Order: sequence, then C-alpha cells, then structure tokens
Amino acid sequence: MPKSNGRSSFGRGNGTVTVIEQQVHRSSIRNAKIAFWAVGVSIALLTATVAASYTHPIVAGLIGVFAGLCVALPVAGFIVAWPVLRVLWWWTPEILTGTGLVAGWVELATHTNIIIRLMATVLIVGVPAFVRPVRERLLAVAYCFITRHRLRVCFNEFIITNRTGSLPLILWARPTPVGERVWIWLRPGLSVDDLQGRLDKIAPACWADAVTIERASDTNAAFVRLDIKRRQVLNATVTSPLVDMVDPDTPASEREVDDVPAALDLTDVTAASVTTPPRREDKKPVKKPAVEPVTAPAAVGGEDVSDWL
Repeated sequence: MPKSNGRSSFGRGNGTVTVIEQQVHRSSIRNAKIAFWAVGVSIALLTATVAASYTHPIVAGLIGVFAGLCVALPVAGFIVAWPVLRVLWWWTPEILTGTGLVAGWVELATHTNIIIRLMATVLIVGVPAFVRPVRERLLAVAYCFITRHRLRVCFNEFIITNRTGSLPLILWARPTPVGERVWIWLRPGLSVDDLQGRLDKIAPACWADAVTIERASDTNAAFVRLDIKRRQVLNATVTSPLVDMVDPDTPASEREVDDVPAALDLTDVTAASVTTPPRREDKKPVKKPAVEPVTAPAAVGGEDVSDWL
C-alpha cells in the first residue's frame, strides 16, 4: 500500500513509497471476502449437520456458525496478508542474516570483553577477505540473494503479469559453476514462451552474460528453472587426478620412433607383373532377317476365305 512520508527535515517531500500495489491490495481483499463466505458457510453447514445428530438443532446451528468463523477468519486473514508475506519471503535471507548477526553480537558483547570481540571481528572479516575459497563461496551465496531481487525487478518492470497484477513467486536459488540457478512458480497469465522472448533483457538486469530457461517439472508448466550464467568454465584449466597417481621416481624409457611412410612401398610388386585387363571389343548388334508377310489367297475352290484368316 502507498505510504506517504510527508516532508523531510530539509523541507523537501520524499514522495510515495509503494510496498504493495493498490491493484494487488484490492484483489487480495476481494479474494479474502469470497473465501470467507465460501469457507465459512461450508464449514458451518457441515458442522451443524454433524452436530444435529448429537444435540438440539439450535445448539447445532450455533456450533456450526462458531466453527465456520473459526476456520473462515484465518483463511481470509491469510489471503489479505499474502502480499505482505510475499514481500517478507523475498527478504527472508536478509532478515535472517541481519537478525543472526545482531543477536550474535549482542550475546558476544554480553559474555565477553572487548579483546575477544575484536578478535572475533577480525576472524569474521579477515577469513573471507584473505582465504580465497571462503570468499568465493560467500560471493556465490550473495549473488543468489542479489539475483532473486533482480528477477523481482524484472517481473515488476517489463514482464507481463496477470490482470490482478500478482507477480510470479521466486522460490529459491543456489550457486552453480557458471552462476546461479533459480526456481520460479509462474502465476496465471505468464508462460515459459513469454519469458523466452525477454531473456535478452533479463540478462543485463541480473548483471549476467546470458540467461536460459526451461521447465523444472514434466507435469506442471508453472514450475520453471532459470540459469543465470556469469562466466564460462569451458576455457578453464581442468586438473586431472591421474597425474598424481604416476610415481615421479619412475625412470623414463626411451623408444625408437620409426619413420612414418609418406607413400606406399610395395617391394614385392614389379612393374612387369602389373597387367591391364584386355579391352572388350564392342559387339555389333545382330540384325534379324525381315520376315515377309504371307498373303492368303483370295479364293480357294471358288470361295472367298480371307475372312477366315
């Protein structure tokens, strides 16, 4: 919902900070009302029907109404609070990390002196700064958090959402050798094909080299997986464990290398033994003698027999 901060101490207004869009807020309230009446009436009728078999119908009706309210109110409250819960879900890693650091520092300051606190600070800051594997692992995890927020910005800015304005749910992310892999639950109104046409814009927004997308489930098209690629690993030096298995004290053995023949050398074949097959003479076609047609006599014994032939 919009929240106005009025004027700052320097006399200039800070404008409006929008945490939950008005369209999303109105949609959640409308859905909460529908869910309240649907769930409440269903639970009340079902409970009253069952209770009527054991008590008076009026008492059963009161029990049904009470049960319907007990179930419908939490359901409606969860639907209304869902946009806020979704924002908290987006910032859950940062909230947990900040809370853990503050609580840990308070506990450390309560039970230790200043020297131990300084040593702990040097270890917490110095180890990631000077130990490369630890630093790379922390940066990979940090990029997972950053990528989730950058994808949320992409969904909010230039990726089409549904009519109610609800954004896809970004579930979790983990590091990969080339970047990060993020799992996303698409809301109605958005498909994998829509994201395929926006990958060229998602990559710069996530500060990455390239982005690929594919389905994460064979039975549900709403569950997709995004691969954020920040580096190439095919051109890196790959170490093989087979080299360590060779004994360095093993003496090298020299082998004579024969000359590689550049042409065929058939010593047992001479030029005189090579003969060409005789050429077949062209046979002239034999002409068959022409057969002269036999003419039947026009009349035999004074009768015309040409019709009988």
